[in-house]
Parts: sequence; C-alpha cells; structure tokens
Amino acid sequence: MSNIAKAFEKGKAFIPFLTCGDPDMETTAACVRECVKNGASLIELGIPFSDPTAEGPVIQGANLRALKGGATTDKVFDLVRELRRDVEVPMVFMTYSNVVFSYGAERFISACRDTGIDGIILPDLPYEEKGEFSPVCEKYGVDLISLIAPTSENRISMIAREAQGFIYLVSSLGVTGVRQKITTDLASIVKVIRESASVPCAIGFGISTPEQAHSMASLSDGAIVGSAIVKIIAKYGPEAPKYVGEYVKSMVEAVKR
Repeated sequence: MSNIAKAFEKGKAFIPFLTCGDPDMETTAACVRECVKNGASLIELGIPFSDPTAEGPVIQGANLRALKGGATTDKVFDLVRELRRDVEVPMVFMTYSNVVFSYGAERFISACRDTGIDGIILPDLPYEEKGEFSPVCEKYGVDLISLIAPTSENRISMIAREAQGFIYLVSSLGVTGVRQKITTDLASIVKVIRESASVPCAIGFGISTPEQAHSMASLSDGAIVGSAIVKIIAKYGPEAPKYVGEYVKSMVEAVKR
C-alpha cells in the first residue's frame, strides 16, 4: 500500500503546499515542521521552476524569490533528506515535467525514493502522456499523482481508475490563487471519482478560509491549500513559521469539524 494512504487514515486530510527555498531553505524546513506540529496530514513541496504554468501570481512570485535565492533541485533533495530526520508524514513534490526531464527522470525519481518523497504531481503532464514517467515511478515505488479538473468530463472515470496515492481534484478553472467563491459542481465530479477510484480524493485551488476548507473536505477526503500559505510566507519572511503554524491549526480544525 502507498505510504500516502497514511495521510487519510485519521479522517479528513489537510494538505499544505510550500515553495521550497522561499525565502530560504531554513524557513521552508521550519514551516514544514510547524505544519506537521499543527496537524497537517501530508506536505506538498513545490520545486521552484521559472515557468510554472499552473500557478497564479502568488506562487509565481515564490518561485522567482526561491530561484533568485539560489534554490536548485539538488538543494530541494537535501532539504527533504534533512526533514526526513524527524518528519514522518507523507511528502510529495509538485513540479513540472521539464524539471524532471532536465534532471533525468530515472535520476529524479530514484532520488525521490532515496530521500523519502512518496509521490509527484506534474500539473502539465496530460493523462495520455503519463507513460513518460509512470514505469519509472512504479520501479521506484513513487506514486504519480493524477489531477482531475472540471474540464476532464468524460475522462474522469478513466483517470480515476488508474490513479495512485490520491487524486488532486482541481476546484476551478484557471491558475492557483485565492478565490472568494468556488462555484464548480464538485459533488458530481467526486461522485464519478468515487465510483472508479481506489484512492482518496482531495480538493485544491482557491481554498483559503476555514469555511472553504470545511466545505471542500465535506465533499471529498481533504483540502489542499497553497497560495494562502505562500502569502503568509511572503509577508513575514524568516518569521513566517509561527504564523504558518497558526493558520494550519485553524484549517486542520475546520477540515476535521
């Protein structure tokens, strides 16, 4: 069984996203530990990339700050290695196909296994092209996590049937970022997913308030939050871990409510 299953064993999961190296690796490590201390079920780590097509301005800014600060894929693997000395919850990477290609797929995915990364999310990888990476992921026991979007329509059950780890259900069209309201008919998408998938489903994109997190977790198996956390880090810099911890605590309470 995938290690990611542990994130969903104690009820609804809260999954925070952080961009590695924003503003520096030490702050990222401290924020991850605060997230875990305050009840996060699984950690999503973004590997900085110069052209993050799925990201809105908040996470784009974090990518640029991290790259400017000298973040590299090797340094991100070093960060994970250091975190794994005491962080036991599942961790996954959110990055782009080009990052994996340029590093070398076999080298990248074997490094995921060796450092303790349980899965990877590649938002620019179409379902039809996942064969580029899935055999290597299977070889090293790293879950290739599928995304399902409101536009997936007649492909939902097909994607869900083959999904590993968990399904990342994208709440809304467009890029990441805080949204005042999420209006997609997610209940009907979750129903189709549940009929076909053998793994949990968590909803991300646009979630920022405890009310939204509670609403999304009541529809699915958990809520994923990125931009709202990245905003806190942008505001407080190296002082951010304490504030990130407080925010995560409020969100965990909301999803478990």
